Amino acid sequence: MRPFKTACLGAGYFAQFHLEAWVRTQQAELIAIADQDPEKAGKAGAFGASAFTSLEDMLATCEIDILDIIVPPAQHAAAIQTAIDHKIPHVICQKPFCGTLAQATEITARAEAAGTTLIVHENFRFQPWFQTLKDQLETGILGDIYQMRFTLRPNDGRGPDAYLSRQPYFQKMPRFLVHETAIHFLDVFTYLFGPPEEVYADLSQRNPALSGEDSGHILLGFKDGKRALFDGNRLADHIAENHRLTMGDGLIEGSGGALRLNGFGEVFYRANGAVEEICLLARRDWPGFGGDCVFNLISYVTDCLQAGKMPVNNAREYLALLALEEQVYNSAEQGKKLPFPPPGE
Repeated sequence: MRPFKTACLGAGYFAQFHLEAWVRTQQAELIAIADQDPEKAGKAGAFGASAFTSLEDMLATCEIDILDIIVPPAQHAAAIQTAIDHKIPHVICQKPFCGTLAQATEITARAEAAGTTLIVHENFRFQPWFQTLKDQLETGILGDIYQMRFTLRPNDGRGPDAYLSRQPYFQKMPRFLVHETAIHFLDVFTYLFGPPEEVYADLSQRNPALSGEDSGHILLGFKDGKRALFDGNRLADHIAENHRLTMGDGLIEGSGGALRLNGFGEVFYRANGAVEEICLLARRDWPGFGGDCVFNLISYVTDCLQAGKMPVNNAREYLALLALEEQVYNSAEQGKKLPFPPPGE
């Protein structure tokens, strides 16, 4: 099959990882990049692509199989609708996927009605350490699983200039820690353990320069008694050369032992009662972002599309994750544990 002709909307900070990954993906050919900032759009030349300052112009000019949307959440729905209007077959949209659950639900229905394959770029489950944890869990090495904990400590949220040099819109997001960051780990938890049946959250704002929360705890309860705890603080750090590689540390414990992830991207197994750990995934100099998860996701999606299969990270499936996010915020506002899904849904 011929490579998918691919275009990207957005050439800001995080787009660099998408653009580099598309160039490496054998199943795709990057042909165009659009950004309203001419200087940013000019990056297209370095990737052998055409530059545009308008999404409409790019879609009207180029024959495109895949549109990759890499702009802030407030722009997602309009960009997806424009792609639908231009009959683009496949659209990949960066998380957190629109501004609200209601907006995401509406645009998902519109894409389905138009026959557009809509996929969400939720990439953390494609990080090699979470893939390793998933593989180990499926072997049964931990026996009966008790709990998982992830401590988010990227050390990037201090002071009045937090995020301004990288992703300045972070400061103005009314919902920040959960909607922008913890959503990754809610997806990881459900990827590893399945959907929860209850949720409790306690959220707070530590940096007054932000509009939304930047610290908090989220506890998910599962039907078989497992628990998953997200403990996030964007102002604190963890032991790592690059605090954004894993963004924190993880631990899964069970009757047979424990699996541990550290800030260097290493995964260890320790049998119950043992002192020594066995290294299952060694540190390395990963290309791209977060263990090359952007490339891993793009490769997975293009493999699925070439095979005529629907990727698991399609928009319809992702709505359940956004509903879980909404219940997290509901729990924090009400100060109590809530069922998931909410009654009547």
